[in-house]
Amino acid sequence: MSTAFLAAGILLIFIIGIFVVYANSIFLKKRSREIGLYQLIGLKKSIIARLLVFENLLLGIGALVVGIAIGMLVSRIFLLLLMKLIGYEMIINISFSMVAVIQTIFVFFGLLIFTTIQMITTVYRNTLLSLFNTEKTGEQPKKPKAKTEAFLALLGVILICLGYIISNNMINDLFLFNILAVLASIGIGTYLIFRVTIGWLFYQIRNRKAGHLGLSNSLSIAPLMHRLKENANSLTLITILSAMTLTMLSGAYSFYYATEHETRSQMPFDIIFEENESVATQLSNELNEKGISFSHGGIDLLVLSGQLEEGTMPVPSNELYIAITSDKQLQQAGNDIKAPTDGSAYFYSTSSISLFRDAMKMPVTLELDDKTKTKIKITDYREGNSINGSMLYSQIVVNDKKFQTLKNQFIANSSAKFKRIDGFKITDSNDLKLASEIYNNHYASENSHIDYYSAYQQAIQKNGLLIFISGFLGLVFLISTGSILYFKQMTEAEQEKKSYGTLRQLGFSVNEIMRGIIRKQIFIYGLPLIIGLLHAIFAIHVLSAFFQSNIAFAASIAMMVYTIIYIFFAFLTIGYYRKTVKAAL
Repeated sequence: MSTAFLAAGILLIFIIGIFVVYANSIFLKKRSREIGLYQLIGLKKSIIARLLVFENLLLGIGALVVGIAIGMLVSRIFLLLLMKLIGYEMIINISFSMVAVIQTIFVFFGLLIFTTIQMITTVYRNTLLSLFNTEKTGEQPKKPKAKTEAFLALLGVILICLGYIISNNMINDLFLFNILAVLASIGIGTYLIFRVTIGWLFYQIRNRKAGHLGLSNSLSIAPLMHRLKENANSLTLITILSAMTLTMLSGAYSFYYATEHETRSQMPFDIIFEENESVATQLSNELNEKGISFSHGGIDLLVLSGQLEEGTMPVPSNELYIAITSDKQLQQAGNDIKAPTDGSAYFYSTSSISLFRDAMKMPVTLELDDKTKTKIKITDYREGNSINGSMLYSQIVVNDKKFQTLKNQFIANSSAKFKRIDGFKITDSNDLKLASEIYNNHYASENSHIDYYSAYQQAIQKNGLLIFISGFLGLVFLISTGSILYFKQMTEAEQEKKSYGTLRQLGFSVNEIMRGIIRKQIFIYGLPLIIGLLHAIFAIHVLSAFFQSNIAFAASIAMMVYTIIYIFFAFLTIGYYRKTVKAAL
C-alpha cells in the first residue's frame, strides 16, 4: 500500500507542477503590461524581479498555511472514504502528521522555485516593446493551400477512424504493435483535427459568407482563427490526456464495481480441497455443528494436456493443461452446470485465453494428448470457471455418461492423471464470513487453496485502493485541465475587452454579444469533451476484454462525472465573459 501511495504522490506532484507552471505563465502574460510600466517609469529589471519574487513568496506561504489547515480538516473525510472503499470499519481521529507537513513544504517550495525562475526569465528576456505587445500577439490567418489543407484535414479524420478500427481488433499476436499504432494514429489525427481540419472548415465558412461573418461568427470563429496554432497545441494535449485519464478512471471504477462478479467467476466454489477428503469431511462436520447450510460434493478430474484446432483464436493455439469434469458431480457440489446431452462439451477458463472468448467461432475441436488422440467437440465457451481458478486448469465439462466413457478409456490406456477435489458452496451469503473464519483458523494450513470470501476481501482492498488513488488523481487532473482552459479564456476575455466596449457603444446588447461568445466556448470546451469521450469509449472497449463482467455502467458513471466537471468550467467561463462584457462600457 505504501508503494502505491508513493507512486501516486509522485504522479500528483507531476500533475500539479505542470498546472502551476502553465497557470503562472498565463498570469505573467496577463501582467506583461504592468511589468512594462514598471520599466517605463525607470525601475531596474533586478528590482522588478525582486518585487515579483517577494510577492510570489508571500502568496505562496499564505497558500501553504491555508492549504495545510484545510488538508488537516478534510483528511479525515478522505480516510473515511478510503476505509469505506476497502471495507474497513474503524474510528478515525484527526491527527497531525509532521512528516506530511514537511513533505508538503518541500514540494511547495520546489514549485515556488520553478515559478520564480519563470518570473525572472520573463523580466530579463522580454524587451519593453514586447511586454506591451504581448496581449496583442496572435496568428494572422493565412489563406490555406487548397489541396494540401484539404488533404491534411481529411487525413486527420482518417487517422482517428483508423485508430478506432485497430482498437476493435487489438487482441491478437500483434498486440503491442497495435497499441503503438492506435496511440500514434489517434494522437496525430487529433492534432490535425484541431490544427488543420477545424481551420479548414472555418475558412470554408468564411469564404461562403464572402467575409461577412456577422456578429456571432465574428465573436466565435474569428478569435479561434487568430489563435488556431496556440489552441491546437493545448486542446490536443488536453483531449488526449483527458481521454487517458477517463480510461484510467473507468478502468479503476470498473475493477471495483465488478469485484464480486469477477471473484465469483474465478471461484465458483467457496472452499475447495485437493486430494484431501478426510479434512474436507472434518470441515463438513464443523459447518454442520455451527448451523451453516452448504452444498458439498466430491469432483473427479481427468487431467491431461490438449490443444484447440488451429485458427480457433487470433493467435497461435498453444498446448493447454486441461481438467475434464462431469456436470453431475459439479451439480452435487453446488455448481449448477448442465453439459450438452449429445456428448459435446463446454469450455471454461478465466486465464489469458479468455481474452479471445468473443473471437472464437464455435463449435471447435479439442484434441487431447492421449494415446488415441481423442477429439472432443466444444460447442460453447462459457463465462467464468467450473472449478476454482487456483487449480490452474482450463476446464472441459461434459455430461456424466461422456465423462464415464472417457474415464474408462483413460484408465485402460493410462493417458490421464486422476484427481479428486471436494467443493463447498455456502447456501446463505451471510454465513460466508463465519465459514471463512472456520476454514482459515483450522484447515487452511492443510490446504493450498484460498477460500472465496478471503479472496474477495483481498480483491476489494486492492481495487478500493486503486479507485481511491486513480479517482483522486483523475479529479485533480480534470480540475487542473479545466482550470487551465478557464484561466486561458479569462486572459482572452481581458484582451478582447476593448472590442466588447466598442460593440456596446455601437448599440449591441450584452445578450447579442454573449451569443457569439457562447458559441466560442462550445468549441473550446465541447469539442475536446466530445473527442475525448469518443477516444475513451474505444479505449474502454479494449479494456472490457480483460473483464468477465459488463463494465458499461461503471464507465458511464466515470464519463458522467468527467462531463459535469467540464460543463461546470464552461459555465464559469461564460459567467466571467458576461461580467467582462457588462464592464466593458
